[in-house]
Amino acid sequence: MTVQTTQAPKTPPPTQPVSLSSASRTLARPRAGGVAALLVMAALLGFACWTFVDLRINVATSTDSASNAVDFSRRMFPLDFPPLGELLKLCGQTMAIVVCATALSVVLSLPVAVLAAGNTTPHPTARFAARGVIVLARAVPDVVLAIVFFRIFGLGALTGILAMGLHSVGMVGKMYADAVEQIDEGPRTAVRATGASRIQQLISGVLPQVLPALVANALHRLDINLRVSVVLGFVGVNGLGFAIAESLGSLNYQRGMALALVVLVLCVLVELLSGAIRRALLRNTDAGNRRAAPGWVPAPRLRAEGVTRPPAKTAAPDPARINPPWTPRRARRAGYAVTSLLALAACIWGADLSAGQFLGALGNIVHTLGLFWPPETGGILPTLLTDLFVTVKIAFAATLIGAVLALPIGALAARNVSPSPATATAFRTFVVLVRGIPELVLAIVFVVITGLGAVAGALALGVGAVGLLGKLVADSLEEVDPGVEAAVRATGAARWQVFWSATLPQARPALVGHVLYQLDTNIRSATLLGIVGAGGIGFDLLNASRVLEFGVVTTVLLLVFGTVLLVELLAVWLRRIVR
Repeated sequence: MTVQTTQAPKTPPPTQPVSLSSASRTLARPRAGGVAALLVMAALLGFACWTFVDLRINVATSTDSASNAVDFSRRMFPLDFPPLGELLKLCGQTMAIVVCATALSVVLSLPVAVLAAGNTTPHPTARFAARGVIVLARAVPDVVLAIVFFRIFGLGALTGILAMGLHSVGMVGKMYADAVEQIDEGPRTAVRATGASRIQQLISGVLPQVLPALVANALHRLDINLRVSVVLGFVGVNGLGFAIAESLGSLNYQRGMALALVVLVLCVLVELLSGAIRRALLRNTDAGNRRAAPGWVPAPRLRAEGVTRPPAKTAAPDPARINPPWTPRRARRAGYAVTSLLALAACIWGADLSAGQFLGALGNIVHTLGLFWPPETGGILPTLLTDLFVTVKIAFAATLIGAVLALPIGALAARNVSPSPATATAFRTFVVLVRGIPELVLAIVFVVITGLGAVAGALALGVGAVGLLGKLVADSLEEVDPGVEAAVRATGAARWQVFWSATLPQARPALVGHVLYQLDTNIRSATLLGIVGAGGIGFDLLNASRVLEFGVVTTVLLLVFGTVLLVELLAVWLRRIVR
């Protein structure tokens, strides 16, 4: 209903009631699909709880396995480290392969992410194709890629670099695409208004905003690849992983666990480096965005309100200067770039990569890929489907374990939530230590303790998820807008009230995305844990590759790919609604 008046005042008095039409525009509209999203998330949670009961993960199982844990600890100590020279050689080989693989994934992921992001893709078809490439890269396990490249390129670092590099595009490309979609469109629009081309818009309007996320995700993937290298050691990739596989294969737990401890130390060092660089990037970003901080008032508004502000003291510009001056911040960023390039060059040299080996083996690609097509079932399709369902149950149970433990641990590790800096540092250290233990090593330990089966796989992935998910939760809580927290705190709210009213609501979309990402990761990781007897379809995958039934390998890949694709589509839908 519209109310007509003969004369409306130019400026309504403060006591004038607001019309229904104007008030309705200020109310947030309910997001379509919100109820359906809640029902779906409740169903997923219910299924995860059911897997606990079905897999018989309970206190009784842990109690029965206590004696096995004591026996394993006796067989593991004292640790047996190799000679220092051999140990340094293994560490150098591993780091060279991991760094080169991560660099390859970053180079390949940048164009894929630009095409996959909804605000930078040139066409919806290109976005769909890029998202398909990302999902496909995540669905194909590292071990399968290593098997394929081993038949093409033989032994050497090149096999591990290509396997980890191409597989990492699945995660790195997805993270980069999400970062691009969340940028502020203002700078890009301003650059476009000057007549800049699409490439210039990306370089000037998009890249500066997502650079901290690009570096942080690259360092995060470097840490993951370091642990993945242990898995690839079981299929012949050189380095610490291969040495661990040989030791555990001969039941030499003293040497195998000693080498696993070395991997843990390397992961901790990489995490410390990653954290230092990430904090430097966030500090630089905050310094550059001080004008946008809460409470800042632009000068035109002050002048309109009759308030004068003294002009800022700035140095007179030098008309002869073309490049910006070398400030400490610019020198620091240049130092980071030069150090990174030197480290990459050293790793390429240390990996002993050969262009001749790569080019000479390209002729075997068609023949090798032909071995994997067409897909075959080998007469065991019912077994494959049953084992695939076991893999899904392992992934859901592990995700539930990881989420229940990681949410409080991650909150206490966040500096803006933790009651003290010492508490945040302690929980950050705990998360780093847990993340440093490769899931495959955890699976071997739990297989020895609890026996063969899905329980060992669920426990191994659950403990591993605490490290990854705990870090992601802590980072998401630290990256919320501090102005909202300060506003709630100014009302006299307690720490827990600020957390539930200001911090958690801002981080909720990211937390939902992290849990779904962990589920996706656990499905693929559960596939690999079957290699060591931790249940699921991974055993069928490894057995088929050993007996050269490559058609069955392709069938397993298609089954895993379909499962991962469903999880990806569900995650995209939930993330869009919860945002």
